Order: sequence, then structure tokens, then C-alpha cells
Amino acid sequence: MSRRGSNIYKRTDGRYEGRIKLGYNEKGKLKYKYVYGKTLAEVKNKMELSYTLKKTEAKAYIRLTVREICLEWLEIKKLTVKSSTYANYYRLLKNHIYPLLGDQIYCLLSKKRINSFVAELLSNGRTDGQGGLSAKAAKDVIIVLKAISSFAHREYGLENICEDIQSPKVRNTELKALSDNEIRRLSLYIKRNLDLTNLSILICLYTGIRIGEMCGLKWENVNLQEGFFVVNKTVQRITIDGESKVIVDVPKTESSVRTVFMPDFLTEMMSDFKSSPSIYVLSGLNVPKEPRMLQYRFKKVLKECGIRDFPFHVLRHTYASVCIKKGFDPKALSELLGHSNVKLTLDRYVHSSDEIKKNYVSSLLLS
Repeated sequence: MSRRGSNIYKRTDGRYEGRIKLGYNEKGKLKYKYVYGKTLAEVKNKMELSYTLKKTEAKAYIRLTVREICLEWLEIKKLTVKSSTYANYYRLLKNHIYPLLGDQIYCLLSKKRINSFVAELLSNGRTDGQGGLSAKAAKDVIIVLKAISSFAHREYGLENICEDIQSPKVRNTELKALSDNEIRRLSLYIKRNLDLTNLSILICLYTGIRIGEMCGLKWENVNLQEGFFVVNKTVQRITIDGESKVIVDVPKTESSVRTVFMPDFLTEMMSDFKSSPSIYVLSGLNVPKEPRMLQYRFKKVLKECGIRDFPFHVLRHTYASVCIKKGFDPKALSELLGHSNVKLTLDRYVHSSDEIKKNYVSSLLLS
């Protein structure tokens, strides 16, 4: 049994065991360090030495600045997250957290100061000095700051000052899917001006894949006989410490690695461009094109078609909306889009039209 209040136990082998609290793990459970000795006095001495060292370390911890803690957290994240995620963390720290909080002593921060920081982001947080960040951008910064605050609590036992901080409410802006007429006009233009770039736009429209996934698609992943391709890479441009580079990485989530089936007409069109396995479909080379090059070309296509200007990502929204309109099973659609759950598909990408609502209501009968 433990000696009352001492956290020292006598083991079945006759030795004594002492437990020293180190802090909390990621799940909020206590972490311990264990010391052993043949006698009770020996264990007590070892525990006293550990507590003395812990107090000395604690004095050093209370002098840490926000920047110093951020850098430690970032070094750990560098080993556990994708390059693009790390680059995003680095950007948020450099552009928003360091300028306003970086040189402040972490232990001197208060919840009032953090709330003031959030207000500063919303009122004057843009790096170009032209006003505040959007609620979504500010929320991204706060998510990172909360992760760092939790890290400081786990590793050093410092107060988790961001635990109860509220993020600004983000209003989801609904992207308007292409109309049937716009889909026809865009498809007709591409068929009449078919090249690798225009073909890639059509692939995105009729499969719903993301622009980075299109850039990362190789012919070795395309099965024209069975009418499908496998998404297992994405292309992005990232910037870290002023250095910008294009990377080919795995998709954003595990569910994003998937098999995507194509309509027959698209399979036939792709067969005319088929190349060797190592060649990227979009670039026609063994090196990929980056997403912004496809975005630039897409803007020109819209202008030449006389179609309203809209983001490339609307093609994905349009695909999802058309699939639901044609009666696709939501679970199957979720898997085709590479989502982790059906709710995400329905909430984010599927926009019910007035026509669908009218058809539903008109079919109602009174019994």
C-alpha cells in the first residue's frame, strides 16, 4: 500500500516505488515518472531531488515567450504533419501570432489579452494593412493558438489560457453551382477546343476531383478499360521562410485516397491522349503543372465561353449537386468525393434547387 499522501508504494518484490507527477497528456490524463529503491528513505531522497529539479525547470518555463513555445510546438508538428499543413502553420504564426504576441511572456498573458488579440485580427489583421481578417481566417489563427496553449499546458504545466476562448462565428457562403445551360456551354466549348488543359477541366466537372488532385493524376493511375482512375496524389505550392516550391504529396485525408469512376464519354475522350505511365495527365510531361496554372487557363476559358466568372472549386460543387439531382446515393457520392462522412458532403457541397423542392412537394398525397 501507499504511505498516506506520499505516493510511495511497497512492491511485491520488496522494493519501494515512488510516483512523481509530470503533467498531463493529450487526453488530459496525468503523466508520471517512477523512481525505485531498496529502502523507503532511498525513494524519498530520489523523489525530493526530482521535485527540486522540477521546481528549477518550472522557474525557467515561466520566462518563456510565446514565440519560444510556438517554435517548440512547430518543431514537433514538422515531424507529424504533411508539408502543406506545416507550411500553413508557419504562415499563420509568422503573419499573425508573432507580430502581436510573439515577444510577450506566455505566463503573463490573460484571457482578456487573448480576446483583445482576436479583436485585433478581425479589425486590422490583414498583412497588407487593408482591414481585418475574415471570420474563417481568424478562426484558423485561433485554432493554432489553442493547440499551442494546450501544448504549453501538457509539456510545462502552464495555464491553458485559450481553453475557453470563442472563435468568431463563420457564415458558410454558398457557392452557386453551374446552371444546366452553363454546363452545356462549357462542355461544348471544351469538346471543340480539346487539349490536355481543357480535358482536365472537363474531368474535374464530371468527376468532382479537386484541382490539386487533377494536377497530381498520372496515366499509371488511369484504367480506361474499366472507366476509373485512382486518386493518390495532390500538387500544391507552399511557402516556408520565404522559399516557395511546388510539392507532390498525398491527399488531404485518408478518405481522399479513392477510386473515381468516369462517364463513358469522358473515358473515350481521354483515350486519345493516353501516354506512358509516368506522365502526368494535365502537363503531358513527367513533371506536374501547379494548380494556379490550371486556374489561370480556366478563367480564360470562362471568358471565351461568355460564362460568369467563378472559382475553379465550383466545378466540384456542381458535380455534387448534379449527382444528387440525378438520384445518387449520398453515401456513394461521399466516397466519390473523398469525404470522411456523408454529413460533410450534404452540408458543404449539395445545394437543393427550387426544381427539386417543387418536385418533392408536388408528389405529396393526402391519404
